[in-house]
Amino acid sequence: MKNIDVKEILAVMDELEKERGISKDYLVEALEEALVKAYKQNFDADENVENVKVTIDKQTGEMHVYSAREVVEELPVPELEISLEDARKIDKNYNVGDVVNIEIKPKDFGRIAAQKAKQVVVQKIREAEKEMVFTEFNDKKGEIVSGIIQKADGKIVVMDLGKLEGIMPLKEQIPTETYRVNDKIRGYVLEVEKGLKGTPQVIVSRSHPDFVRKLFEFEIPEIYEGLIEIKSISRDPGSRSKIAVYSRDENIDPVGSCVGQKGVRIQNIINELNGEKIDVIEWNEDPAIYIAAALLPAQVMAVDIKEEEKFAQVIVPDDQLSLAIGKSGQNARLAAKLTNWKIDIKSESQIREILLSQMNSEESETEEIENKKVDENSESKVETEETAKKKRGRPKKTETNS
Repeated sequence: MKNIDVKEILAVMDELEKERGISKDYLVEALEEALVKAYKQNFDADENVENVKVTIDKQTGEMHVYSAREVVEELPVPELEISLEDARKIDKNYNVGDVVNIEIKPKDFGRIAAQKAKQVVVQKIREAEKEMVFTEFNDKKGEIVSGIIQKADGKIVVMDLGKLEGIMPLKEQIPTETYRVNDKIRGYVLEVEKGLKGTPQVIVSRSHPDFVRKLFEFEIPEIYEGLIEIKSISRDPGSRSKIAVYSRDENIDPVGSCVGQKGVRIQNIINELNGEKIDVIEWNEDPAIYIAAALLPAQVMAVDIKEEEKFAQVIVPDDQLSLAIGKSGQNARLAAKLTNWKIDIKSESQIREILLSQMNSEESETEEIENKKVDENSESKVETEETAKKKRGRPKKTETNS
């Protein structure tokens, strides 16, 4: 069965394979399956409908419809089987159990096939493009993308990412930022999902700590090249972030490299985050040193570590207490999250009062113990004197001779 429309469809498939990478074999297979369904719908009264098979020549565009029948010894079921005798009339090499494809030529099926072909190709192109876009953006998961804001209604922000839309839910937005239609912004690809009808959907975030991590990788070549390692990040989006960096190379200053000359490097990141403050500290394997650095910009006098409990008692000068704790406890909270330690901050005066209170308590306990000892000694002495008096007051025994 020959049809010029199918041949034209095959030519379109060739172009799609070259330009969009959609496999021609995939499209032809899908078309053959669709034509089988079309045959069954349009020729359901045909005795060949059960085992119908459609093939398309990928070069010439010729289409053939076959009824596939199994070879049996005798008494075949007409719609499903063929006798060995009849099979060997077609080809003497057929044996029982083989399948014979008997070509059938339904009327007007070429016209039906052409219509179905167009529908299938359009559908499969859409499905293939969706899958390709999904794969492309799924590979970008954990990366930064740029887009134009299409919609910003206070709850979600919709971004045009080129081939699809990016969705930034409220919880992934920076609270201090205002998003306007047509503004160009960057975001971190948090998730790539398949929405309704298989349409890919990208969830974008600007509040995630890894957004800051990726910005540092973009701006700091030493981090991108692996010379400096980001150990940890804690973040209060829109307000403050803390980032711990480390380098095995003693000749590299990890903090200085991140800040840059006159703060140029880190200022680019701050500008991207619309003024969010960033504390860059040097990671240290000694938790006391690490925790002290994590509480910057506050100055720390001492850190007492309890390894088993992962608890740190930090002492700061009196004038540094509010700075160490931060507004609404922000600095202490971010430091604890950055280091993964429980941190209790006390001022020098508070520690002095605690120690003085402990000393007074110990002195009181000592005095109480001493007084108790004195009382016990007094009671013992009184008992001894009373015993002696009783002994002196007893009459002496007189001995008599018998």
